[in-house]
Parts: sequence; C-alpha cells; structure tokens
Amino acid sequence: MPMSKSTENYSGFTAEERAAMKEHAREEKKAASRRGASRAEKEAAAERDVLEKIAEMQDTDRTLAERIHKIIRAAAPELAPKLWYGMPAYARDGKVVCHFQSAEKFKSRYATLGFSDQAALDDGVMWPAAYALTELTAAAEEQITALVRKAVG
Repeated sequence: MPMSKSTENYSGFTAEERAAMKEHAREEKKAASRRGASRAEKEAAAERDVLEKIAEMQDTDRTLAERIHKIIRAAAPELAPKLWYGMPAYARDGKVVCHFQSAEKFKSRYATLGFSDQAALDDGVMWPAAYALTELTAAAEEQITALVRKAVG
C-alpha cells in the first residue's frame, strides 16, 4: 500500500521528545519511591526537585523560571510544585494545572507558560492554553498572576 506524503516524512519522536518521555518515567519512579514519606516530606522533596531543575537551566530560561515559580507559588499556594516531563509544573490533587517549558528544552525561540485542561481558563469556544515568554515585565507578571488565580478557580 503506498504511503501518503504526510506519512512518508514521519520519523517518529524527536530526540528532545524521547528525552522528555524518559525523564517523565524517571520522575514517576522517583515519586513512587517516596510513597512511604509524609505529605510534608513529599511536598518538600518535590519543591527541591523543581528548584534543582530550574537551577540547571541556562541563564534566560532560569531567570524566567525562577520568577514564574515565585509568581505561581504566591498566586496559588494550593498548587504543588512537581516535575512533569522534566519541566517545572504545578498541580492540584496530583493533576498538572500549569507548567513552564524552557526554550532550550525543545530548541524553541521562546519559553512557554502552559495550562492544562485542569485550568479554569475557559472563555467561550476558544481560549489560549499556552503563552510565549521572552521576558517578564511588571505588566506580564500581573497578567500571569491573574491567569494563575483564574486557572485555580
């Protein structure tokens, strides 16, 4: 059966995508190893994991991620930091509500602040679920704070 043009060029997941999936598997194993720990110990360990991941980022991404982390923790302290496919993420009841993706991770020209379907950002029949970030101005920080507060309801 002849392949269509769209399937002829498909070569599977990119190296970055495969690395993210492997990282996610490691994160799940690490979380499973903490099953006997208290809730406070699990949360402290997850926070450390996120801060370590942010510290590993290159300068621009690290600066953005550090500030995004502080904004989210202040705007929605009920969200728990966790790693999600090697990215800092913030979850409620174990489900990711929002996450930061560094530009470097997928060789993009900008970092991204993304929201999952768990975020209460619905606005009609279409709304943004991810935002490109190149720098954080005071106005952008206010907008992010408002988005995060709306996302958690």
